[in-house]
Amino acid sequence: MANTNVFILEDENIVAKDIEQSLEKLGYNVVGIASSGEKVKELLTEGIAPDIFLMDIMIKGDMNGIEVAEFVKENYGLPVIFLTAYADENTLSKAKITEPYGYILKPFKEIDLHTTIEMALYKHQKTEEIKKELEVYSSLASETQNGKDYIFVKNKSRLIKIGVEDLFYVEALKDYVNFYSKHGKYTIHSTMKDVESKLPKKYYARVHRSFIVNLDKILSIEHVSGRIQLGGIEKSIPIGGSYKEELLAKFNLL
Repeated sequence: MANTNVFILEDENIVAKDIEQSLEKLGYNVVGIASSGEKVKELLTEGIAPDIFLMDIMIKGDMNGIEVAEFVKENYGLPVIFLTAYADENTLSKAKITEPYGYILKPFKEIDLHTTIEMALYKHQKTEEIKKELEVYSSLASETQNGKDYIFVKNKSRLIKIGVEDLFYVEALKDYVNFYSKHGKYTIHSTMKDVESKLPKKYYARVHRSFIVNLDKILSIEHVSGRIQLGGIEKSIPIGGSYKEELLAKFNLL
């Protein structure tokens, strides 16, 4: 909580002052108050640096709170908590898209305000740590040593070199991608599309929206079940219908 800077987006002055007093009473620093999205953009451009936003949804100006939250997320990566009187299903559905770190209904209690802010700050901190520690390097699959290709994965501030002969398959899980190799599993924060573009196509093939496999590791392809069995592991990999024809074209079929 110490030195936590909070920005308030609220178009009713009396309510904004009430929120400000509650935050200061709880020990937070209010670094800005705005009644419109345009003012938020202006203050951020001027260099104001909040740690977290409290936003009403229905505000003055051309932008509503949800649109402001999208702007803040995309351009500054800052956590947002919606503090609003609106709890109807339509509003909630629209707010969910911005992935807010909290949603508090007015009238609020100070304990709810404090708890939600602290949980949001903790979650945001952990998310940022994961992004820094688990990321794929742009040099992925760009190294060749002694005629062998390697990929490099950054895991917990260490570069892990994986030879193509050691990697069995890659699996996508939401915003993360798991690399399953002979030496263990490594997780990075990335997209399957990005990983696929960096893996050498002569060794790997996308066989499903969630899986990339090492072609040399394939032992069999089951036509009935539509699954691939890899050598060295028990797990079988599904084949997506849109990938099957392209996969089979890579082999000499008799």
